[in-house]
Amino acid sequence: MIVEARFAHPVLDASALGAAPVAVRVLGDDFVLWRDDAGTPRAAPDRCPHRGTRLSLGRVCSGQIECPYHGWRFDGAGRCVHIPALPGFTPPASHGLATHTLSEAHGLLWLHLQDDAARPRFDAEADAALRKLNVGPYDVAASAPRIVENFLDLAHFGFVHEGWLGDRAHAQLADYRIEPTSCGFVASGCRAWQPQSNRLSSEGSWVDYRYELTSPYTAVLTKLPEKQGGYRDEIALFVCPVDEETSRVWFRMALTDHDSSDEQIRAFQHTIFTQDQPVLESQRPRRLPLGGGEVHCAADRSSAAYRRFLRDAGITFGVLP
Repeated sequence: MIVEARFAHPVLDASALGAAPVAVRVLGDDFVLWRDDAGTPRAAPDRCPHRGTRLSLGRVCSGQIECPYHGWRFDGAGRCVHIPALPGFTPPASHGLATHTLSEAHGLLWLHLQDDAARPRFDAEADAALRKLNVGPYDVAASAPRIVENFLDLAHFGFVHEGWLGDRAHAQLADYRIEPTSCGFVASGCRAWQPQSNRLSSEGSWVDYRYELTSPYTAVLTKLPEKQGGYRDEIALFVCPVDEETSRVWFRMALTDHDSSDEQIRAFQHTIFTQDQPVLESQRPRRLPLGGGEVHCAADRSSAAYRRFLRDAGITFGVLP
């Protein structure tokens, strides 16, 4: 099993899995999701063991997923429980599906390719004072590591997000610290001048930033605007590595903003990410090069720390050696 299987991956908004099966793709492989008769989310390879048909083209009957080709049915544990052409036959274990755990957290469903796969932390989830909502998903023609590295990068604010999260007159970065952790690293002491740091900002101000990498494809940002005393944004980036060079992206917002509507908050975050997206999709190579081919400067220390972490962790999906 590849190293990336040690981590759980976000695959779908939990509310999007209803009565019909849903197809998803993770790490270059196809899976089908459905809910059993108790409403528990289930996952298995999107391939019937009989003739290789996509199970996601079928339907769910009493919590069992039915193949669209010959009507074979499988229960939530993956057992083949019915073959219509042989109604008196009891299918052996070899006729079943290899199911995977599908857990729910942060408004998303997470696929665990290994039983002990770790789901990334988002500590702000437990803070009842913060309002939570998700933004996305976005399908992006870029590798997951490219997207995470962009999220960790402060130096692009004055150019990609000019007039919003930065301006060209304040492009210089102050020194900031990188501290390794057991699951990544923390970048602290970051500051940026932002004309509009969040939807409620009415004037420009300095904003203190803290980044934490919590898994290869997840990072958390804390924002504390200087001129909005007590205001706090906690934003988690959750990236599903669909293929080597394509990804699906969600943002989990935990905010002290209880005045804006969901639509207003989502519109602000949508504006920011859709400024990033064309830049991300223009990068070549689409996979993040770990061993060379790009030049660096001292302002790139968070990027350097991220690339070092990926190398040390043995991550190979979405990167170039």
